[in-house]
Order: sequence, then C-alpha cells, then structure tokens
Amino acid sequence: MLKNSPIHFYPFILFFALLSYSQISNAELVKNIKEFDKAVANVKPGGEVILANGTWSDVELIFKAKGLPNKQVELKAQTPGKVIITGRSNLAFSGEYITISGLVFKDGYTPTGEVLSFRTANDELANNSRVTNTVIDNFSTTDRPMSDLWVAMYGKNNRFDHNTLINKRNRGVTLAVRMNTEASRKNNHIIEYNYFGPRQILGANGGETLRIGTSHFSREYSNTTARYNYFDRTNGEHEIISNKSSGNSLINNVFFETQGTLTMRHGHFTKVEGNYFLGNHKPNTGGIRIINESQSVSNNYMYGLTGKRLRGALVIMNGVPNSSPNRYDPVIDSSMNNNIVIDSDYIELGAGADEERSAPPSTSEFKGNIILGKSNLSPFTLYDDMSGINFEGNYLNEEASTPIKSGFASTPYKVTVNKYGLKSPSKALLDKINFGEVKLPVTKDEVGTNYYPKNETSVAFNSGDTIKVKSGTNTILTALEASKAGDVLLLENGGEYLLTKFVEVRHPITLMAAKGKKPIIRSQKPNFINIENGGALAVENLWFDGAESPDYKGNSIISTSSTSMNINYNLLVRNIKVTDLDVNGYFYFFKANAGTFADRIDILDSEFSNITGAILQMNREVDDLGVYSVENLTISGNTFKDIKEEVATVYRGGTDESTFGPMVTVKDNTLTNVGKGPTHRSGASMYFHGVQKLNISNTTWNNSAPLELFLTNGEPVTVIKDVVLKNSGKIQTNNSGYKAENVTYK
Repeated sequence: MLKNSPIHFYPFILFFALLSYSQISNAELVKNIKEFDKAVANVKPGGEVILANGTWSDVELIFKAKGLPNKQVELKAQTPGKVIITGRSNLAFSGEYITISGLVFKDGYTPTGEVLSFRTANDELANNSRVTNTVIDNFSTTDRPMSDLWVAMYGKNNRFDHNTLINKRNRGVTLAVRMNTEASRKNNHIIEYNYFGPRQILGANGGETLRIGTSHFSREYSNTTARYNYFDRTNGEHEIISNKSSGNSLINNVFFETQGTLTMRHGHFTKVEGNYFLGNHKPNTGGIRIINESQSVSNNYMYGLTGKRLRGALVIMNGVPNSSPNRYDPVIDSSMNNNIVIDSDYIELGAGADEERSAPPSTSEFKGNIILGKSNLSPFTLYDDMSGINFEGNYLNEEASTPIKSGFASTPYKVTVNKYGLKSPSKALLDKINFGEVKLPVTKDEVGTNYYPKNETSVAFNSGDTIKVKSGTNTILTALEASKAGDVLLLENGGEYLLTKFVEVRHPITLMAAKGKKPIIRSQKPNFINIENGGALAVENLWFDGAESPDYKGNSIISTSSTSMNINYNLLVRNIKVTDLDVNGYFYFFKANAGTFADRIDILDSEFSNITGAILQMNREVDDLGVYSVENLTISGNTFKDIKEEVATVYRGGTDESTFGPMVTVKDNTLTNVGKGPTHRSGASMYFHGVQKLNISNTTWNNSAPLELFLTNGEPVTVIKDVVLKNSGKIQTNNSGYKAENVTYK
C-alpha cells in the first residue's frame, strides 16, 4: 500500500517532521528570561522547561508549577553542567511534584537573601519536590559580613540530593531547613548524597554548613533526615551541622578534616548514627556535641580529632535551668553509646559549665564506647558533677586514665589500618560493642554532581613561574600585571625600586630577592602594597623604607583592601628590613581593615626600626560580636626597635563562642623602646584582646611599654614562658587566667 501510495505517504511524514519537539514531548527549550517566563506560564503536568546551554547572567528565575506523582514537572539544563547562571541571579520555585536538575550557579550572588529557594512567596511553597545534580560554587557577595542562604528548604516532603555546594565565602548558612510557618514543619525532607565542599573560616558567627530549624522554633518537629553526605573541610564556624529543631536524623555522613562539630544546638529526639569524622590531626577538628533532651548518639567513628572544650570528639554540655529556647536546654534522657574514638584528644563532659549553664546532664548514659589513643592519655575532662550519666561497658587503652570511677575496662592499644584505609580496633573489640565493620558509609566519589570536579581551588606561594624584575620606577607594577597566581617576582640584589602608584595584589604572589644584599623599595603613595580580594602576598629578603612616602596620616607598607573581601588571604614576611616610617605620627607596617580575614600571617626573622605606628594593626573589628581579623598569627625571630605603637594589636571582642581564634604564637623576638610614643593610645608594646590561644616564649623586652592581655570568654589558653622584661613594667591583664613560667622582671 505504502509503496504504491507515495503521494499520500510523504505529506504524512512531512506533517510530523514539522511538529516541534515541544509538541511531541511536552518539553520546551528556552533561550532567555522572556521565553522562560512564557514557558513556565504554560507548563503542565509531565512538562519540561529546558534552559539552553550557555551563560545566563542577571536572571531571577521564578518557577511555579504543579505536577502529579506520576507526571513531574521538570526544570533542567539542556546539558547538565552546561547552563551557567551567574551575576545577580537566583531561582525560586513553588508548587507540587517539581524536579530541578543540572544547573550551575557560579561566580555571582543572589539579589535576595536566598540563591535557591523552595518557595516563591511566604505562602507559596514547594512540596513533594526535588533538586538534584545541581552546583552552587562561589556564589557570594563580596560584602563578607552580609548574610544570605545558598539553599533554603521550605514546604514538606522535599528532597535535595547529589548536589555540589562549594566555596561559600560570605556570612550565612550553606543549606538551611526553614520552619517559620506551620506549612514547613514536620516536613520529612531528605538531604542526601550531597558534596559540601571546602568552606573557608569565616571568623564570625553565621558560617554553618547545614542548619535545620532556628532557636525560635527549636521545640517544633522538623523530622528532617540528612544522610550519606560528605562534608569536606567545611570550616566556616564550629557548628558544621547545627541541629535547631526536633525529631531529626543525622546518619551515615562523612566529615573530612572539618573544623567544628555536629551540634545538637536546640531541639530534642535527634538521632545521630553511623557518622565518620576524619580529623587527621588538623587543628580544631571536632566530633559530636549533645545539648537538650532525648538525644541518641550511637555507632559513630572519630579519628584524629584535636578540638577541645565545645569542639571535642565527644561532648556533653551543661545546660541552663529552665532555659529559654535560644539558650541551652539541659541534657536529659540522652545516650552516647557504641562509638569509636581513635587518637583523638578530648572528650568533654559538662562542657560550658558556668554560672548560667549550671545544670549538669541527668538520666543519661555513656555505654559501650571504645576510646583508644596515645596523643592524650587523659582524654576526659569533667567540668561538673557527672553522676547523672551512667557509665557502663566502655573500653579505654591501658596507658590512659579517666577521672570517672567505674564503667571503663582497660584494653591494649591495638589499632591497625584496615583494607579501607581506616584505623580500626581489633574485630574482637568491635564485636563487644556490635559495631560492625569500620568502613565509610559513603565516599567522596559517590556524592555530588556527576559532572563537576572536586578539585582544590587555592594556589600556593612559589608554585608558578619566576619573573625577573629590574630596578627602576614602577617595574614591580609592570611585572605584577604580567604575572599569574603563584608566580615569583625576583628583584635584583641591592637594586632600588620606586613606586608612584599603588601595588594592588589580586592573586597569590611572592615578591623577593635571592640571598644577598636586600633591594630597597620606596613609595610615593600612602600605601605601598594593597592586598585586594583574591590576593595573597609573600615578601622575602627585601628592604622597605619610608623616605619617599607622603605626609599622610595612616600610611602603611602593606594593607588589606579598604572594602570588604570575601576571600581569605595569607601574608608571609621573611627576612625583611623596614626603616624610617616616620613622615608623620601614624605610619604602620601592616593594617588589616574591617571585613577582611587572614587564614595566616607570619612575620619571621625580620628587622623593624624607627616606626611611628604599629607593626601589625588588627583591631578594626570593633562590634564586639566575636568577629576578628586573623586565624593564625606567628611573630618569630624578629627585632623591633624604636616602634612608637605596638608590635601587634589583635582584637576579638564580645562573648560569642562560634569561632576558634585568633591563635597567636610569639617567640624568639627582641623589643627595644617599643610602645612609648607620645600619641600611643593603648600604652602597650603588644596588646592581645580575646585571643583564644596565645603562646609567648623566649622573648625579651628592653625599655618598652608593658605586654597587655585582655582575656575573655571561651576559656582562652594563654601561656607565657621564658621571657625577660627589662624596665618594661609588669604584664597587664584583666584577670589571672593565664599561665606564666620563668617570667623575669629587671
């Protein structure tokens, strides 16, 4: 029939060929925001709105749709990973049975408070919907203190899975479960198989990676499950997961070198089971913290955790009697059973005990735990009466000791690396607590999107090319403009360099000379070098001199950006000479401006003389909210002479406990005639306010102002050892909460 009817058959084929793909498949490919809005208005159950491959910049995508259980409505990329949403953009969706997939939010920021929101208005929520195979990477405003949420889950019965969230750089929670209306409570959300990639230290409260609820609704039930997620160096603040509602399950997640803890901050009836914490002896790595009632912590694994106090491997806190919802409910009817702790330093019981948090745990238990370690043979710290905890059937290696009178059996320290690369007790000991095999519940390769790499983004100093820089005017600037991240600008020994413009460092760079006579650098601008957002600086074997500097109050050799920086920086200073910063009364070596944060500053083996300001000024965060400017500061092997203000002034004000630092080491230095300038406000040679870990050793003061300390909350650890103060006054402090050994006054 067809053979004999070509005239009738070909029009039939042509008719179907001319039908659009969207008419056949109920899918519509859109190429701009106008086409998107039109497609959304017409989408039906079973329909698809497909974003065309390419860059979508400055778009606010609002997706309202109603699917059916067997006919989902989909919003997806034409090719997963090939739709890049950037600029001032976000996505809000609401309705029923919606699936979002394949999108990449990168290098932009939200114009609202949420990047990806499960609602389009207060009363328009998403239910029974899913976001999968989607990326948010570096989608942060440059205003570091400004808070936003990357993902805000509202409604009920939603799923967030196989997504990649990395490089959140400003304040605000990475993923938050919101419960501000009844329609978002008892939500039964599932958060699973996601990759929460590296998040830099925020240096302030508000850097949680996952938060479920808020203190205001903490006694309401969320019933959210977070499982099989991988938290990779998510170091924003000390609450990596902040549980702030009731009835949640946090199970089978992996925490890799995370500085912080899984914290049951508020809410009751939380299940924490099967999680693995791999600290690998990195600073401030922590485990699990119990607060509130009816919490269950079981069959978790901890290795190489170094955090103490609120950040220990296992922590049970003291509470506040008759606590308000935003404080600390006492621990009641809770259990911490059948967990494994290997080579971890601190187990803290009754942590946070003070005049307010005066209620110790009660009717709780600590049973069947295996604690094996040699780095700290006294791992338990008891801050209050722990008779309200029943200790039974625990195992502690025989070299270690505990102040707890019963409930612990001694066992040999027998730990081997098993076939999965994890340190494990013997099978016989594991069987005694019915732990099963020591094996990660999920690996890094099994989580996140299937197309987006999980690579390192930071660039190390001296990892690039070496660029030789000839003496002269602005030759450093010319070389810097031609450089890339990690390069070395090599100056001529004994050369003279003049700057008539600001040097703006926007990527990691090393400025140095080879061993030998130091080249001298002078500048006709108020600041020699500005570290801008994305920048990091190492200087070595150089001589900075102030002879050409203008008479401008507040001059500096190095300064951070005057505007907020959302990328942490590093500063390394080694074997330099700094002279005659004296054109006016306030000439500084380094100034850290508000809204900027250093992971590390090292001042090593250098000489500073005749300076009218401070060497390191890091006291611009003055809101007293626990915010500070530097995480790790080392001042070692230096000589300071005729410095009118402080060698260092470091300030962390307020009583917030959500952060770790600053952590400061001062050793092997000599101070002569430091801190005695006529306009010097603090009257100190070094001033440390709120520093959480301070070690000062092998340092000599000659005819200088006193060392001054202001010790605040958080049980700071301050040790002063082997120091000599000649005609430099007594150490000034607001209280005696520091340890002094071999301090000599002359």
